[in-house]
Amino acid sequence: MSISKAAPRARRARGRRAAIPVAFAAGAPALPPTASRAALLDGGSDQRFRRLVYDLLTIASRMTMVREHLASRMGITAPQYSLMMAVGQFQGARGVGVTSLARVLHVSNAFVATESGKLAQAGLLTKRANPADRRGVLLSLTRAGRALIEKESGEIRAVNDVFFGALTRTRFTALAATMAELVRSSARATAMLDRAGREIWREAAE
Repeated sequence: MSISKAAPRARRARGRRAAIPVAFAAGAPALPPTASRAALLDGGSDQRFRRLVYDLLTIASRMTMVREHLASRMGITAPQYSLMMAVGQFQGARGVGVTSLARVLHVSNAFVATESGKLAQAGLLTKRANPADRRGVLLSLTRAGRALIEKESGEIRAVNDVFFGALTRTRFTALAATMAELVRSSARATAMLDRAGREIWREAAE
């Protein structure tokens, strides 16, 4: 390649470098912190907190990918996969109620009722009246539903062992407790946003 051809490329490269936004330049003013609690900051900086948020979003995205893959192997949707796994875990000898499943999965009773109805039509779940409360419904896996999960159980174990392979028993116990707390606090945060949204709509309507 001749020097004459290399020069324009060099100028274009310098132009691209010069186009970097000022906000990314060294010494640019920092953005306001995205949290104010002392436990979430290091010397007033929220960098570790932001890294945690990015990591949690990445993990959530990858968990969704895994769930969608396993569900597709079973010919059902990702939410239906979670529902079937929860039914199998909690059904016991009698079956598990809709409200109990909704609480475990952090979804509405209506969602469980709708999706369990589809799975029942597919022959993967059974629905029967709760003898202790005739208004309630108890859900259980059918033989076909159980067989479907057992068929994929080897891959489910393999993926989970790799996905959570970095956790020791101590770290697993601590993470489980931490995530349970975050589920509760995140519910309060979303409720706060919901209230704020309703106020905005109310003000707009006035």
